[in-house]
Formats: sequence, structure tokens, C-alpha cells
Amino acid sequence: MAQGQSVGQGKQAKLYRMVMEEHLCPFGLKSKDLLKRKGFEVEDHHLTTREETEAFKEEHGVDTTPQAFIDGRRIGGYDELREYFDLATPDADETTYQPVIALFATALLMGLAVSWTATGSLVSARMPEYFVAIAMTLLGLQKLKDVESFSTMFLNYDLLAQRQVRYGYVYPYAETLAGILMLAGALVWLAAPVALFIGTVGAVSVFKAVYIDKRELKCACVGGDSQVPLGFVSLTENLIMIGMGLWMPLRMYVL
Repeated sequence: MAQGQSVGQGKQAKLYRMVMEEHLCPFGLKSKDLLKRKGFEVEDHHLTTREETEAFKEEHGVDTTPQAFIDGRRIGGYDELREYFDLATPDADETTYQPVIALFATALLMGLAVSWTATGSLVSARMPEYFVAIAMTLLGLQKLKDVESFSTMFLNYDLLAQRQVRYGYVYPYAETLAGILMLAGALVWLAAPVALFIGTVGAVSVFKAVYIDKRELKCACVGGDSQVPLGFVSLTENLIMIGMGLWMPLRMYVL
């Protein structure tokens, strides 16, 4: 609200938040920081015991802390403060490409760093290889955080995993191993077929689910808790793996 932003000029706010030896409320700290950034002087009230916290919640008829007050009006917790200042409130179920963008941007920077270390140049012939190999490794690591959750989401669309459930458990290890070996340029005779196989199966599966069956699904590419939509990005990831699976042995054994 514009109202929330205008009242922030030189005004005071009261904030009640839990500050205990065994628990320091992170949302209380975020609320205090937000109020200060909006120009408020914060009258910071610490709730130092569970009993004090429960008494405060009962007095004000609220279920949670922190609670912020502006001009005597209770605004609420951190999410309500963000709404008051017209700031977007993240939705845990909202689809987003942010994890994929962050991962590939990091992989690109790491690829440039490895290229600089290995060749003395940021842009070298092998830099794209470093980038893709690092991206594969990071993607595999995201899946390895919780293989069980990954395999469950993976079963929604992967054609091989639907026939052989254990494939969903093997996939994260195979992708990570292929990425590491390709980064090192070692055992390419093993890494390339693995990348080619999982990339091909993945590409066919994604294409069928998205472009033939027209299903709206979440992609397990960055793990089982992903909110990334299954689609072009997922297909591109698999096509890149296919490309690496073909290019690496061609460069090392033919060219």
C-alpha cells in the first residue's frame, strides 16, 4: 500500500518478538529490519519466555509472533508487514525458474573460473564443456539432497522410471558421476554413454509429457521439492546432456 510507505516517514512502530536463550525468532529479525529500512524507529519488545509469549498471544488474540504495530494498529507478522509495504510475499507453491537460473548462472561462472585456471583464459575451447559438466554435477547434487523425494516426483513423467522404479534412485548418482568425470576428462568411455542414455530417456519423457500429453507438472531437475515447471528448460537440460555424450568421445578419440 502507498499508505504503508507514507506513514513510514519518521514514524514509530512497536514490535513484539521472541528473543530467548534457546530460540531467536528469524521472522522477528526480518520484521525489525524491514521496519527500519522503511524509515521507522522500532520500539523493540522482547518476549523472553514461553509463558510471556503465550500471554502476549492470548492478550492480542493472535496465534503467532512476531507482531508489529504501527500508529496503534496491529499489522501482524512478517508476511503481513510485506503486504502493508506493497512487497511481494513469496508463495511456497508458486512455480518459479529461479532455482534453475541460479544453478546455471553459478555453473557458468564456475566454468569460466576453471577455464581461467586451466588455460589462463576465461573463454577457451573447453569452457563450454566445463560449464555443462559443472551444471550436471550441481543438478545431480540437488537430487542427491533427497533421493526419495526426487524419485517420487520423477515417476510423474519419466518413462523408464515408470517401468523400472529403481531407475529413479540410480539417476541422481549417474548424473553426478557423469558430470564429475566429464569435468576431469576422465573415463569418458563411461561418462559419455551414461550422459547420452539418461539424456535421451529424459528428453523423450519430457517431450511426451509436455508436448504430446499436454500435462502440467513440476520438474524434478533441481530436486524433489522443486517448483520449476516441466517444460522447455527440462527438455533443454536433457538435450545438452545428449550433446555432451556425443561430443566428449568425438573430441577425445576422433578429432
